Amino acid sequence: MKMHETVEKNLGLMVVLMVIAISFGGLVQIVPLFFQPETTEPVEGLRPYTAVELEGRDIYIREGCVGCHSQMIRPFRAETERYGHYSVAGESVWEHPFLWGSKRTGPDLARVGKRYSDDWHRAHLINPRDVVPESKMPAFPWLQDNVLDGEYTAKKMEVLRGLGVPYTDEDIAGAKEAVEGVAEMDALIAYLQHLGTVLSDR
Repeated sequence: MKMHETVEKNLGLMVVLMVIAISFGGLVQIVPLFFQPETTEPVEGLRPYTAVELEGRDIYIREGCVGCHSQMIRPFRAETERYGHYSVAGESVWEHPFLWGSKRTGPDLARVGKRYSDDWHRAHLINPRDVVPESKMPAFPWLQDNVLDGEYTAKKMEVLRGLGVPYTDEDIAGAKEAVEGVAEMDALIAYLQHLGTVLSDR
């Protein structure tokens, strides 16, 4: 009782004890995840992004798409019926940074790959209201005119390989040639068409 009263009356001590309790609870929940195969090993069939898809992902981040679209389907019936198989950690083991998120101004894109044609995506990105009249999404017509030069693509792959993404020497050597001259629009579409296809194909 005396100890309890001492803690209640000493704000500094209470803050320190709260930090210790929260830190311990967090460690108990987080540390085991570093050793579970479900969270550390890629799902069967997962492959690294191609050079063009990798550049498309960077365009997706640059243009702020991640600010309105999540890439995380939660394991609830309402979510899986609308979007497909719930997201699993093994899909994102090579994502740096991962783009799960929780913001849904627009629909979740975790399983958007192969749901629409390239032409649909192109029309949607040039003027979203042409295909979705009620859309609040801004248009991105300049992506059709901007062309990639691939100057840094190989370097990006080298850095990602250092983080565990299994890019080969051949992947890296051919990166600039694969990307050079590709419109940013096409790179972004290639990225979108790959999203979630490993699990959605099952």
